[in-house]
Amino acid sequence: MAFESLTDKLQNVFKNLRSKGRLTEADVKTALKEVKMALLEADVSFKVVKQFTKAVQEKAVGQDVMNGLNPGQMVIKIVNDELVQLMGPEPAELVLKPGNELTVIMMVGLQGAGKTTTAAKLAGKLKSQGRRPLLVACDVYRPAAITQLEVNGKKQGVEVFSLGEKADPVDIAEKAVSYAKNNGFNTVLIDTAGRLHIDERMMEELQNIRGRVHVDQTVLVVDAMTGQDAVNVAASFEEKIGLDGVILTKLDGDTRGGAALSVKATCGKPILYAGMGEKLSDLEQFYPDRMASRILGMGDVMSLIEKAQASLDEEKAKDIEQRFRKAQFGFDDYLDSMNQMKNMGGLSSILSMLPGIGGSQMKQLEDAVDEKKMAQIEAMILSMTPQERSNPDILNPSRKKRIANGAGVDISEVNKLVKQFEQSRKMMKQYSGMMSGKGGMRGRFKLPF
Repeated sequence: MAFESLTDKLQNVFKNLRSKGRLTEADVKTALKEVKMALLEADVSFKVVKQFTKAVQEKAVGQDVMNGLNPGQMVIKIVNDELVQLMGPEPAELVLKPGNELTVIMMVGLQGAGKTTTAAKLAGKLKSQGRRPLLVACDVYRPAAITQLEVNGKKQGVEVFSLGEKADPVDIAEKAVSYAKNNGFNTVLIDTAGRLHIDERMMEELQNIRGRVHVDQTVLVVDAMTGQDAVNVAASFEEKIGLDGVILTKLDGDTRGGAALSVKATCGKPILYAGMGEKLSDLEQFYPDRMASRILGMGDVMSLIEKAQASLDEEKAKDIEQRFRKAQFGFDDYLDSMNQMKNMGGLSSILSMLPGIGGSQMKQLEDAVDEKKMAQIEAMILSMTPQERSNPDILNPSRKKRIANGAGVDISEVNKLVKQFEQSRKMMKQYSGMMSGKGGMRGRFKLPF
């Protein structure tokens, strides 16, 4: 999970602050010293850390805070506000021309940052917003880069313009823009070539594309796991070709968070999106306030709600709830519930947005609910016949043995699953009785599905 170590350290600092009835200036300085160390260990730029802690200290030692009823919480609020200011303060969006006017976006970055995949993710997101995007394959150097873009473009239902590996990238970009104008596209996403490091040849090619094509937005894709190096890369691209925004990839990985906290303050360009997983749908708009809330372990309920609205089949969810209420559910319903959670990014993604769950706490919960175990459960259910899934009561020993063989597990795992399922069904019957009994809890008791 992103920011896991930083979240743990900051939560420990704030725990000590909350335990104090009154704060002295020395208390604040001690706390900020620990905050400073936590940020430096997260690979945040030293210059940014220095400015950040200075701003927090100036506000935290004021009379209103020191003499307040709950000074510890007020200091936490100040830290939160400064984090938002550091990364924003407001969410930024791509500037797109209205209607059928063509917007040309050039995607740039180093090799390995996930630029090609991100271009496809962004194209899919823009398509879902009503745009008509065209992906352009200008990376003619990296083996299979064009094929990768074509495969991902097909998955997103977005056309890919390519002239093959022998063509000049500048010519490809120019012809692609002409093709887009003549075929009703209103957004062009140019996937340019990256290098393992910044060099003159790469920068010259990008400058030549900009010289031949009117580029409206230049977006840098950087790997969040590279920490401060990502900031140095952003500064170099801004100096050589100019940037309009940044997309951070791999923010769901074991990153120290330095890039997210440093890039806006260092190069002055907003973070537009964050890559939060490997799936083509795992691209989220970057909200500074929500990210600050995650870093401080306070969750991100708004993003969770939006993800649920975008991912869940509402009619199916209602149907499952009704079945659960009547204790008439089978293994198909169990499978549907698991798939709905997968569509929301899986357990890790959901847990990372819940208030009060962060850092090591989340790791413990992930270990307790092993997603590999859930995959094993799915395999067992899929090894059942439709009749067995809808009516688990017919599962005799010979059927269980066949299911175990089909799923590649021991029969004891099948017995365990059936036993857990039966216990769940009994519990649902009890809930159903509580809700429907005379003078009972109908309307007051809501099932958590």
